[in-house]
Amino acid sequence: MGSELLRIAEGFSIVAEGLRGLAKAEGGTKDKTAVKEQKQVQPEKAEVQQESPATLEGIRALMAQKTQEGKSKEIKELLQKYGAAKLSAVKPEDYPALMQEAQVL
Repeated sequence: MGSELLRIAEGFSIVAEGLRGLAKAEGGTKDKTAVKEQKQVQPEKAEVQQESPATLEGIRALMAQKTQEGKSKEIKELLQKYGAAKLSAVKPEDYPALMQEAQVL
């Protein structure tokens, strides 16, 4: 039971990092209407991320999206592949490869 709780806590940590990245990228908070509009635009945003260079904020947003899709285990395994327990520990030179692999999930 304890290991399951730790795994859930790690998933929340990944989601929190993604949400922080989204908040920084958007420049602050939005009202509820703007959040609903963002959810409708989100698929287009993913297409733009595929074409843009990999940044920490972009990867964080993509991983948050994948975590919401129920792929937190795969995200954790991907981070471990790059020798990191969390996204902020990934080396910047690994961002493009990490971004590409995360998009395939």
